[in-house]
Amino acid sequence: MSDKSIRVGIVAGEASGDILAAGLIKQLKKIYPHATFEGIAGPKMQNQGCHSLFDMEELSVMGLVEVLSRIRRLLFVRKTLTQHFIANPPDIFIGVDAPDFNLNLETKLKQKGIKTVHYVSPTVWAWREKRIFKIAKATNLVLSIFPFEKQVYDKHGIPCEFVGHTMADEIDLIPNTDEARKALQLQKQDTVLGLLPGSRKREVATLLDVFIDSALKLKHDIPGLKVLIPVVNRQRKQQVDDYLQTRLPDLDIRVVIGHARQVMIASDALLLASGTATLEAMLCKKNMVTAYKLSAMTYQIMRWMYKAKYFALPNVLADQKVVPELLQDEVNPETIHQLLLPMLQDKNSQHQQALVSQFTTLHHSLRQNADVQAAFAVASLLGES
Repeated sequence: MSDKSIRVGIVAGEASGDILAAGLIKQLKKIYPHATFEGIAGPKMQNQGCHSLFDMEELSVMGLVEVLSRIRRLLFVRKTLTQHFIANPPDIFIGVDAPDFNLNLETKLKQKGIKTVHYVSPTVWAWREKRIFKIAKATNLVLSIFPFEKQVYDKHGIPCEFVGHTMADEIDLIPNTDEARKALQLQKQDTVLGLLPGSRKREVATLLDVFIDSALKLKHDIPGLKVLIPVVNRQRKQQVDDYLQTRLPDLDIRVVIGHARQVMIASDALLLASGTATLEAMLCKKNMVTAYKLSAMTYQIMRWMYKAKYFALPNVLADQKVVPELLQDEVNPETIHQLLLPMLQDKNSQHQQALVSQFTTLHHSLRQNADVQAAFAVASLLGES
């Protein structure tokens, strides 16, 4: 514990970054009880005492083309933050994910002598590998959440610490399905499908319709099917509720704010947008179908730039296709129905048991006490440990 009173600038761009940043803030406060935190913060960060200068929703934009439609506002936000932190220099600045926003901000702050950390490596192993040199100019330290990422940075001599993932620490190796179902007022014998169309407005707008149509097809084979949709905030709940009011689908469906992890653990299978949610689903040991749908132009650009074999995180970590991943036109009710039906009808198949075993191995590899490791790495950069 240090008596030093430090100021920390910190910016997270979406729900997954909010989780990582909140855990880091909590541990940093144990080392620096008088520390103050400000930047762009989600609700979990704000609960830890971080002052947010802008709404985190401002940065929740997906896709290369989609960013262009918001570019003026994003540039204004970044310029305002840059000016604020240069005029009021923090002891350290931490950009949490959101690399297209944070790396430019980090570069300008580092040039002014402010120490910078980037938490969550950009996917240099998948596309735009030359970004690693931009990252080196922007940061004093990268905190990586996946073990294979550190090897890339070590090869280029760029400071990087593998800290693991806070969700791997939080989630039990054997999640309690009965307890989750009880909390959500579900019966043990219920067949439950979790739908997670994403945390961003555009993701939900893109995927919700096909997700609901898929659930309707599944109901023909499973009449008692129960559907749960967890959403990250009131804005997303309103968006989903408005859609359901328009469609009035003949489904036993419930929309809940938060509790995504409980929904995952309680479900027999999941249909979800590709992203950090797929990692959480893997840690919850759940069978899943992942979907990714981009604008036509963004998709064409990504086809040319993306080098990795897979995009769903369980597949990336396993380096093999362990869960179905659907892209663009593959994201349709017929294909989704074909893939999900056996997962819901045969919940204890040999395939399911093998999947749980593989997910457990991957869980162990990410369980590194991430919040503490990340806080120690930051403190070390500040010369405290």
